[in-house]
Amino acid sequence: MSGQEGNSDVLKIMEFLLTAEIFNAHQDLDINDLNPESRALFGAGSGGNPDVKRPLLVSEGALRRVFDGGEAFPAVRKNPFVGYEEFGQRFSITSLEPAAAWFLKKGGMPLVGKNPVLAYFLENVDSVPVTYSEVRARNPRFEDTKEYLDAKVSRVIGESEEMREARDLIIISAPDEVEFSLEKLVCTHRQAEIVEKIGIALEHRDFLKARGIYEFGRLLFVGPPGTGKTSLALAMSRELHMPVLEVRLAMVTSQYLGETSKNIDRIFELAKKISPCILFIDEFDFVAKTRVSDDHGAMKRAVNMLLKNIDQISFVRNGVLLIGATNHPRLLDEAAWRRFDEIVEFPLPDEEMRREILVKVGSAVDCDCDFADIAARTEGFSGSDLRMMMKEAIISALMSGRHRIEPEDVELGLLRVEERNVIRGAGSAYA
Repeated sequence: MSGQEGNSDVLKIMEFLLTAEIFNAHQDLDINDLNPESRALFGAGSGGNPDVKRPLLVSEGALRRVFDGGEAFPAVRKNPFVGYEEFGQRFSITSLEPAAAWFLKKGGMPLVGKNPVLAYFLENVDSVPVTYSEVRARNPRFEDTKEYLDAKVSRVIGESEEMREARDLIIISAPDEVEFSLEKLVCTHRQAEIVEKIGIALEHRDFLKARGIYEFGRLLFVGPPGTGKTSLALAMSRELHMPVLEVRLAMVTSQYLGETSKNIDRIFELAKKISPCILFIDEFDFVAKTRVSDDHGAMKRAVNMLLKNIDQISFVRNGVLLIGATNHPRLLDEAAWRRFDEIVEFPLPDEEMRREILVKVGSAVDCDCDFADIAARTEGFSGSDLRMMMKEAIISALMSGRHRIEPEDVELGLLRVEERNVIRGAGSAYA
């Protein structure tokens, strides 16, 4: 272990010790003041419980389980501001302010910027450029974790067989499980505006509720395949810190036909119990197809039940943001359209949007590419097409033993997407 690595390991252990000492002394700090590493060390949030049991203790055994810095332990024991209990093999801070000053002097400032507990204690210290509220805002929220969501869902479905059946019909994702983020997407002005509007409404739900403003938060995403409807719905989960419940109507109605109406009812009820959340209904045009072409009375009742539930759901009242998505808006009749407060269009990207998408996708790899030229040559490509093109280019480079993408790799990726689109067009002609 090099001297630099040793110093880094000592600082990390000291961070845990300072965190425990400060957290124990300040009852107003909670689980969202602990960064993810501290939660893991102290077992905070175990079983999805957000309550943190004090006092937090730092044992050598616990450190060894979560931290590969064992060789730093002797140096930490020698620190003049650290106590060590041989019987329990526990570390503790003996003098907080001198220990914090030592920590800063030895280079701990970058760790303070990622640790709300330390920022809370140090923000008023001269020469420490940190703001507690900003550090806490950047810290990953415990309520965004899969562990918290799983515990919440378990409590809900444990109360009811009907809720367990509804759970089996949907895909539930916690915000921190979602791969998409707004930073990775290229949005139109209208799409960015709707995200901002929902964020403001979420922040002021009580204000809106007190004034009876309930007709808000039922969105219909409209556009061709691959233009980002699902990606934005998932990215909103991360941005707004709400889990997303994905529903595919075809899957719901493919279950026992007589149960379809009940299943739709149950899904909406489950969303209300898990709220605040996003209820994302993909392939919403299935409603229109069923209303037009299916003579089965049970199916018609199911569709009417869906429309009734949409009428009754409210982001302000229930905390459920409803997002429907369709590739075929012309199939929707007036009864379906008027259920939604906002229609958000997802057009095929223009040349400038295509260039921005390529730049974002290409930023993750070493690439010798003229993105402006590629954007000019890919008219009619969706965002999904462009990402697929770059994926094929990366695979092409790897197959040639390279990590750097050359122009010929991009050309091959472009050809693969064009071939795929030709086959897709031919397939629709066969149908």
